[in-house]
Amino acid sequence: MSEKADIIIDELRRIRICLERNAKYDQDIEWNKHMNILLQLPDHLRTTVLALIKLKGVGSADHVKDITKRARAVESGYMNQMVLMGLLKKERRGRIAYFSMLDNIQENDVLTTILGKEIKK
Repeated sequence: MSEKADIIIDELRRIRICLERNAKYDQDIEWNKHMNILLQLPDHLRTTVLALIKLKGVGSADHVKDITKRARAVESGYMNQMVLMGLLKKERRGRIAYFSMLDNIQENDVLTTILGKEIKK
């Protein structure tokens, strides 16, 4: 009876190891997907996305321009381009348009990994 139990325990250990490897593989695929999105962006848009991430994922063109040192109209145009691309969402509060990361880009994704720190809300 104990031989059968040992065989079952060994098989369960192998299954656990396989599941852990698959979980890591799935995380790597997700990381690569977001990394590819970021790397496929032109430099001028990538700079804007990274500035928006430094603002905890939400900000207006006026906030982003303070980080990138470019004109507000330029940043607004770049962020509107990314809204059309489906990377950002836009919300108006009075006369000011606020741009934010989409919900599928969460705080622990590759974008925050690139900055070397997590975004805390």
